[in-house]
Amino acid sequence: MSDEASETWPVGPLNRIRRGDRADYDRDAVNAVLDEGLTAHVGFVDGDRPVVVPMFYGRIHDTLYLHGSNGTRIARKLGKGAPVCLTVTLLDGLVVARSAFHMSANFRSVVLHGRADLVTDASEASRALAAITDHAFPGRWAEVRPMLEKELRATAVLRVTVEAASLKHRNAPPKDDEADMALPIWAGVVSLDTRATAATDETCPPDVPLPPSVEAMLKRRDAGL
Repeated sequence: MSDEASETWPVGPLNRIRRGDRADYDRDAVNAVLDEGLTAHVGFVDGDRPVVVPMFYGRIHDTLYLHGSNGTRIARKLGKGAPVCLTVTLLDGLVVARSAFHMSANFRSVVLHGRADLVTDASEASRALAAITDHAFPGRWAEVRPMLEKELRATAVLRVTVEAASLKHRNAPPKDDEADMALPIWAGVVSLDTRATAATDETCPPDVPLPPSVEAMLKRRDAGL
């Protein structure tokens, strides 16, 4: 388990990045990517096969929470302290070089290693579901109707205790060979921006305004968080 008093994640076999110029173990930097991202790709082993599933998540300090139907494979396989690996990647741009060899991407990618346990405490499960809901739409949990008992029974909440974390990133122009610089070939960076828009469902009464949670999400996305 991590030491929350530390400003950086300890570096070890699970999270060491060999490209030192692209490595960052700062806890705040890791959390910033987790807070901006929306989807985590969750990797685990089922039998003798690796499986990767995209999932929504929520973060409370150094703990990540996932949820799904009680009947899903990931809920059945990961509820007993199974090892997991989660990745959250933000693609900021495509780097176009003068040679195919030097084409790359500007990105921020967090890799987390930990263990997943089924949450059995009702109050923790409620906090976790609120964190997952509010991760995308800040304050949405307080706007919606409370979950029904049958909905809670049908939902599995998984707690991922993070044991190691790292951030790999690149934010630079093309790194072409000196001999290629004079070639009449375009080089540069194609920036990628994610924009969000809200379309009101046609079944909503016309006097129902856009809720603060959706407005907050739109503002965060427009500002790049």
